[in-house]
Parts: sequence; structure tokens; C-alpha cells
Amino acid sequence: MRSVADDLKQADREAIARLSVEKRIELALALGDGDLDALQQAKGIDRAAAIRVFERQRQAGRTPSACMRAVIG
Repeated sequence: MRSVADDLKQADREAIARLSVEKRIELALALGDGDLDALQQAKGIDRAAAIRVFERQRQAGRTPSACMRAVIG
């Protein structure tokens, strides 16, 4: 049985598929800016600090590379 959420997701996928590549990129960038704005407001931090939070989250859980351990020490 399909849920309302499933139907909405499918409609979103179809709408995005009809966009040009340029419009998809614009949408992705706008969504990223929206996430940064939301984080800034929620934590009361500036844009640079919000970017650092996202960068740290992206790195969390990654296996450090042997060459970077050698370079960093």
C-alpha cells in the first residue's frame, strides 16, 4: 500500500526530472543555502561557522587515509 508520503516523493522526483540541468543545480544550491540559514538561526552562529559544522559532520565517520596521517603526523 502506498502512503501519501510515497506519492509526494514520487511527484517531487518527477518534477525534478523535468528540470534542466541548470535548474537542478540552482535548486541544489538553494537547498544548501537554506540548510546553512536554518543552522545559523538555530545555533546563533555566522555563515563561516555553519559551513565548518557541515564540514566536520561530513568528515565524521570517514576512515582517515594513511597518507593524510603521514602528512599531519
